[in-house]
Amino acid sequence: MENWVSVFTTTQELDAGIVKDLLDEAGFPAVILNQKDSSYKTFGDINVMVSRDNQEEAKKVIKDYYDRE
Repeated sequence: MENWVSVFTTTQELDAGIVKDLLDEAGFPAVILNQKDSSYKTFGDINVMVSRDNQEEAKKVIKDYYDRE
């Protein structure tokens, strides 16, 4: 995953899923990297990752989405 970078970090699986779907629909393939502890769900983060080449465009899509809410 050396060419992948995090563009969104959350502790909520639902929020990560929404952002991943948003990016996929915008043409930026995204994956979810869940780093939450499997025993204690309160520890760790969930990152939405995209290709380094799409980093800036993906961040703009996410910003635009949250700015209109």
